[in-house]
Amino acid sequence: MNDAAPAPAPRRRARVRAPELVGRGGWLNTGGKELTLADLRGKCVVVDFWTFCCINCLHVLDELRELEQKHSDTVVIIGVHSPKFVHEAEHAAVVDAVERYEVHHPVLDDPELATWKQYAVRAWPTLVVIDPEGYVVAQHAGEGHAHAIEKLVQELEAEHAAKGTLRRGDGPYVPPEPVATDLRFPGKVLALPSGNFLVSDSTRHQLVELAADGESVVRRVGNGVRGLAGDAFNEPQGLAQLPDGRIAVADTVNHAVRAYDPATGTVETLAGTGRQWWQGSPTHGPALDVALSSPWDVAWWQDRLWIAMAGVHQLWTYDPASGTVEVAAGTTNEGLVDGPAAEAWFAQPSGLAAAGDRLWVADSETSALRYVERGDGDGFVVRTAVGTGLFDFGHRDGPAGQALLQHPLGVTALPDGSVAVSDTYNHALRRYDPATGEVTTLATDLREPSDAVLVGADIVVVESARHRLTRLRLPDEAVRVESVAHRTQRAATDIGPGSLRLDVVFEAPKGQKLDTRYGPSTRLLVSASPAELLAGGAGAGTDLGRELVVADGVTEGVLHVSAMAASCDDAPEIEYPACHVHQQDWSIPVRVTESGTGRLGLVLAGLDA
Repeated sequence: MNDAAPAPAPRRRARVRAPELVGRGGWLNTGGKELTLADLRGKCVVVDFWTFCCINCLHVLDELRELEQKHSDTVVIIGVHSPKFVHEAEHAAVVDAVERYEVHHPVLDDPELATWKQYAVRAWPTLVVIDPEGYVVAQHAGEGHAHAIEKLVQELEAEHAAKGTLRRGDGPYVPPEPVATDLRFPGKVLALPSGNFLVSDSTRHQLVELAADGESVVRRVGNGVRGLAGDAFNEPQGLAQLPDGRIAVADTVNHAVRAYDPATGTVETLAGTGRQWWQGSPTHGPALDVALSSPWDVAWWQDRLWIAMAGVHQLWTYDPASGTVEVAAGTTNEGLVDGPAAEAWFAQPSGLAAAGDRLWVADSETSALRYVERGDGDGFVVRTAVGTGLFDFGHRDGPAGQALLQHPLGVTALPDGSVAVSDTYNHALRRYDPATGEVTTLATDLREPSDAVLVGADIVVVESARHRLTRLRLPDEAVRVESVAHRTQRAATDIGPGSLRLDVVFEAPKGQKLDTRYGPSTRLLVSASPAELLAGGAGAGTDLGRELVVADGVTEGVLHVSAMAASCDDAPEIEYPACHVHQQDWSIPVRVTESGTGRLGLVLAGLDA
């Protein structure tokens, strides 16, 4: 029986005037025009608060593409780029990201989170719907809301067409001029037995084989159009050679693992259905019947293909002998928790490297270097070499316990047992030596390095934002770099001591109801960093409201809240109702003060009263 509170009555027509869109970085994809809400009057506006490090934000970009095309004459999507990492506040990096992920709508660069604060946003991604008269009518956090927003858009179109307040026609999007380069935001690289390189040319949806010089194009694989049929790819990333000579490809936005045969040029799907994995979906079974979620890298280790499943913060494996996939490590909770593989937490694992008895992992959102190894029994354990959590990052060398990285995407095993880390947002190549426990810097001035491969005494680095491979001689001595430490720019929320009411707001889309056919349709998981922040209320449950108890003596920390709700079509005549999962994870910095709030409201879908 569902013990979640019933969904409140919809409040979609609350008359809340939308705040103006402002950001010091200015506007992209508008042909140089500064937009205001007045310019958008008469349109249904969807404001997408995103940041380009966030895999969930990238999922939402893809979810919105169909809405953007289908309602192009009535809907304007506005991206508000709200950075987490210092690098993401650089305007040039935002320009690159808009092209890299093929964002075909105006984007406001808001490095100081001015508009984020005006709209009281608490999580990436968050979508806010503004009606043609300039009023906020809905807010959605997380993924899975595109169908609900389309229903709302259809209502708004009908209502405002009748009132005469709907304005049809082209929107303000102006595409940038294309740039000709052999590679465009390449992701990963693999050294082939021939001496050539295979590169995932992610933005062009292809694989590119380069000659041994790392520059001359030998062949392209894929038709360059997003897709899953035939030899099409969709933002491919990781590459790994299989024992049979084929190349496994992490076909990220297709949510699939593909196999490319260099001998025949053929491409086939090894794992994934082409649909994104959601909570409640199978986590093991025949590889072509189980959905995946944004696989970002692959590596052959322990007689399996290991998959960095960035979209759900896990590691999976594919067994070619049985043709099956299964979860190998991670719970889907986002964070940094070591221990037995089934209990560990990851945060967007994006790079893998097999090295003997260890599988190294670049865990990007925690700015961490981690590894998997055999435990005392038959199982695996997860350990952290460098990194402390979701909010601390920077460029600091020295003992691993205090060293800092910034959103690394790649890791490469070196012959001496150390590993090189593609420290992406620090534009650097770093080195961790397990023998000494020291972190050093090998090279700087690399623009968003995302992977590297060893070739003799050289290391070839993917400079993703310079659209090239760069060959470096492994230095004998480390580069001296001035240390810098950062925390996320998000302001802490002041909460009062003692009791804290947590309410996750969820309103099922019009024409739908909570899906209770198989038990509770909602889920809420609460934890804290440090764990001592909460004296009560932590743990899992099905009610979207909960009383938390803030412990005495702890003055600050982070609340981790994960919520899920499932809704289905509510019409007796529909034999097979369509069902949808809405989910979001929040990590909210909090500060305990006497004047702080006694209630924390988080909007999953709807409006908070």
